[in-house]
Amino acid sequence: MTEAADLLLTNAEIHSLTAPDTVYEAAAIRDGELVRLGDTYEIEFLEGVETEVIDCEGRTVLPGFIDAHTHLDHLGEHLVHADLSTVDSREEALESLAARGDETAGVGDAVGVEDETDSAEHDWILGFGYDESTWGGEGGAEYLTREDLDQVSETRPIAAIRVDGHTASLNSVALAQLEDDLPDEEVHVEAGEPTGVIVEDAIGVVKNEVAASRAEMREIISAAAEHAVELGVTGVHDMVQRSTAARAYRDLAANDDLPLRVRINYWSDFLEHLTAAGMPTNAGSERVQVGAIKSFSDGSFGGETAKVYEPYVGAGGDRDGHGEEGADTDDASTNVDADTDDGRGQWVVNPDELGDIVDRADAAEFQLSIHAIGDEAIEETLSLLESTNDPTDSRHRIEHAELVDDDQLARMADAGIVASMQPNFHRWADEGGLYDQRLGEERRKQTNRFRRVLEAGVPLAFSSDCMPLDPLLGIHHAVNAGTEEQRLSVTEAIRAYTRGGAYVGFDEDRLGTVEVGKRADLVVLEESPWEQPEAIDEIDVAMTLVDGDVVYDAAE
Repeated sequence: MTEAADLLLTNAEIHSLTAPDTVYEAAAIRDGELVRLGDTYEIEFLEGVETEVIDCEGRTVLPGFIDAHTHLDHLGEHLVHADLSTVDSREEALESLAARGDETAGVGDAVGVEDETDSAEHDWILGFGYDESTWGGEGGAEYLTREDLDQVSETRPIAAIRVDGHTASLNSVALAQLEDDLPDEEVHVEAGEPTGVIVEDAIGVVKNEVAASRAEMREIISAAAEHAVELGVTGVHDMVQRSTAARAYRDLAANDDLPLRVRINYWSDFLEHLTAAGMPTNAGSERVQVGAIKSFSDGSFGGETAKVYEPYVGAGGDRDGHGEEGADTDDASTNVDADTDDGRGQWVVNPDELGDIVDRADAAEFQLSIHAIGDEAIEETLSLLESTNDPTDSRHRIEHAELVDDDQLARMADAGIVASMQPNFHRWADEGGLYDQRLGEERRKQTNRFRRVLEAGVPLAFSSDCMPLDPLLGIHHAVNAGTEEQRLSVTEAIRAYTRGGAYVGFDEDRLGTVEVGKRADLVVLEESPWEQPEAIDEIDVAMTLVDGDVVYDAAE
């Protein structure tokens, strides 16, 4: 006699996302595993006395979304601190920071600071995710400056982190407090004075200064994880720089409080520790696994720190303020390598140093995950990954690969290197948008060419980089991208957000499609993306399941 199921999903439109995409009406789940797929009549034979039955009322069911590049600690900070990702102007950004300042007034007293002056000095006001390129104005708006933030407070330090995480803005109090620690070459200056804009390693100084405690990090990660499952995300590959975040994941999992699967891609700083502890790629539990070793080559287009062969639009030899006539230019609008004055971006980790990281990680048989956005950075990164012992079996990853060319794609396909890309970045690909502002029209049309990635045979994994975390928004952008080379079908885009993430996480045998024998990680949508491809971003998530357990129900 066939054993009864724990859960039945009936009256649904269940897309397997296999090739071809088989559609079922019902599914049976036992012990967190899909045990039968078919029509409702057939599946109902597995109903027992204790079986839960969910009538999906015709809703669309997909494999759970796997976001292959996230920063849940950053997302949680958005939720806990001032969220600047939705503001439409400089004024709104400042108002949001001021409101956060009002909410946190007196926190220093609560932690034992003796007087009001000391409280003001130590009580940071933090905001995350601002994007000046969306604020309008000819050529785009400027970054937030010291003068802007001084309007919010002249007694408390303020840091506003830009959406890309490679640029931030500080007020005068914060600049003074961190003056001795900020690298001079990564602090923008104008007429000899800091503008308040900082980039790259200087941001790390700020993050160290305001780092959350272990308990605070659990709160931050928990808030982000709950938000993720509300959007249909059942697994993330999180880029972890702070040990408190890694500990938070394990603490939450040990207490059965982690509602999704987490694959931790550790910063390269952790390489020796992981090796010594015997924690290689894929080590871990059902919920928390070791992923890749993460490193960088370049920065971002938004901060003009991505390393490109041709200069940024309007950039010249003196644009960074270090050249002979650079003091007369607006340094807040640019950022190039301190060792070059050619307006082509900068190395975050120079190729020699990156090569050493790759060699050490490869010798320890780790998967590698390397951030490379500009075409020159992709070239250097690709050459290093091609030189590893077995890149195909290691499933090494290039993160973002925004300006990858056809030759590089062919080489990635030959080496089995995964393109971990963010379709939501097409929010900046409209005429006059950030890509136009930084790269010009021709290069803008060459960015994020998902169609060409698939045609070249490169494994493609979609993700959000938490800008914002929202798979349906990303799928919408991929389906409705501006050029044919950038555009995917609905099925292809969803596969990149499901099967793609499973593959790059060595999990294709248990995740990424709806098949008998796989884990019941599923998302139930209110409408079908195939029925409204022009408005996928308007579809709501009705329910999210992980291991057959309902971790989010919009009806509750």
